Amino acid sequence: MTGKPGKARYRRDNKMRFSLFLAGFVVALLVIVVSVRSIGFARQLEQKQAYIVELETQIEAERERAEEIEEYKKYTQTRGYMEKVAKEKLGLIYEGEIVFKHE
Repeated sequence: MTGKPGKARYRRDNKMRFSLFLAGFVVALLVIVVSVRSIGFARQLEQKQAYIVELETQIEAERERAEEIEEYKKYTQTRGYMEKVAKEKLGLIYEGEIVFKHE
């Protein structure tokens, strides 16, 4: 009967080794999955950050455009602009003004 305790211990050691191997395998698998997912998330984050920079650039361009439009609006309300349009588009002149035309 001394042979049985040795076999039981051997089986118990094998089960323990297998359990440790299985636990290690699961941990390694989890590490691999988390690593792969984190790489994917890092790429997505990089793309989103690039998109944000692009949008900020567009916003700044639109702000500049809005300022230019506002300045043009103010210019179109000046007497100088109205005179220019009246002369160039409508052919109007001041009384007594002489116009020279190129032929």
